Amino acid sequence: MMRHLTIFVMILSFIGSPISTSLAQTLRLDITDGQVAPIPIAIAEFTGLDGQPSQVGRQISQIISDDLASSGQFKPVDSAAFIAPPESPKLRPDFNDWTPLGVKGLLIGSAYIDDSGALQVEFVLWDVVAQRDITAGGGAAAREGLRRLSHQIADFVYEEFTGDAAYFDTQIVYVSESGPADKRVKRLAIMDQDGHNHRFLTSGFDLVLTPRFSATAHEIAYLNYFNDEPNVYLLDVATGRTERVGSFPGMTFAPRFSPDGDALIMSLAEDGMTDIYEMDLKTQTIDRLTRSPSIDTSPSYSPDGSQIVFNSDRGGSQQLYVMNRNGKNVRRISYGDGRYATPVWSPRGDIVAFTKMVRGEFYIGVMNVDGSGERLLARGFLVEGPTWAPNGRVLMYFKQEPLNEDGTGGEVALYRVDITGFNERRIITPADASDPAWSPLLR
Repeated sequence: MMRHLTIFVMILSFIGSPISTSLAQTLRLDITDGQVAPIPIAIAEFTGLDGQPSQVGRQISQIISDDLASSGQFKPVDSAAFIAPPESPKLRPDFNDWTPLGVKGLLIGSAYIDDSGALQVEFVLWDVVAQRDITAGGGAAAREGLRRLSHQIADFVYEEFTGDAAYFDTQIVYVSESGPADKRVKRLAIMDQDGHNHRFLTSGFDLVLTPRFSATAHEIAYLNYFNDEPNVYLLDVATGRTERVGSFPGMTFAPRFSPDGDALIMSLAEDGMTDIYEMDLKTQTIDRLTRSPSIDTSPSYSPDGSQIVFNSDRGGSQQLYVMNRNGKNVRRISYGDGRYATPVWSPRGDIVAFTKMVRGEFYIGVMNVDGSGERLLARGFLVEGPTWAPNGRVLMYFKQEPLNEDGTGGEVALYRVDITGFNERRIITPADASDPAWSPLLR
């Protein structure tokens, strides 16, 4: 039987309705490598009470279409090709109007603002090939929740047709950069994964670096430099309140949250040695995990929190290593040409993303957790700082262009690419952007 859908967006109560048995499994894809032809899909403009497309309905349909197209796994059909879209999601479509378009799926919905000012929405997703309904939902939301609600509906479509976890209802926190190179202003900023609903989180008076989301997406850990001393802060995303965790003069790499949110892992330099430490957020105690004369830095937890990947020059060059969470059983996993840095464990647990530097160029790549299957996905003058979408299928990173002879250029921007190495896209931001971090799903 069909699943019941529940979404919460601000004041939203969006309750799925029971509908018939789904045949969606026949259309699901499992994409891990290579290029797959995008799924043709029709997204009808959501209609109002009069059966005609409504203003808010058009907005919702466009956001859903943009989300699905941005994934590279869907090809929304131009609405100009539609013959007679149903006037309501309660009506069964005439599949003879849709089959000639070659679409696999059809999304129909209604959306309007009621007398109380609330946004009322219903939708039904149809399998055009099997001529069966796949999933449906309906409910009320605050009007300001329109974009997030649209992302959540897009997530349902994505999950049903790919069999993969969703990622549209997420946010990106990053460092917004402006001003000349010798007086660079860096502020924390946050936005939806598609670049909308952008806002700044810090003033720009202090230098901030390397934000990281907690597992709940409710908090962000980041570095704040005051009087040239690095301080670790926690920021509550909802309230904007900040809490200083501590000052770490020897910090060489910003902290990351453990999967359970109870600890932070970081690298600190003390007595000429750079090692990896873990801080218990409840007790504020710090445990040293590595003891090496080399430089051990940029640690990242595995999804279950049992292992840590990091980079170290203990073997003579900068390479990737994995160890148990207690610092035991250290083993090298990278053996390719060049140097490796900033490893990040995939949320799926199967692969590790990294930055690679070889023969004067930078790359973003992935490899299996045992070091096999290395693949390079993006390259440039400077590409760095990979961060995973919560479904482990898409990576975001920042790319910097070289400076011109007159000192101009050097633009820094955010990009994302799927793990097949296709569909690289730039994310538009108000100013230069670096150090992105992708949130977990917000619901």
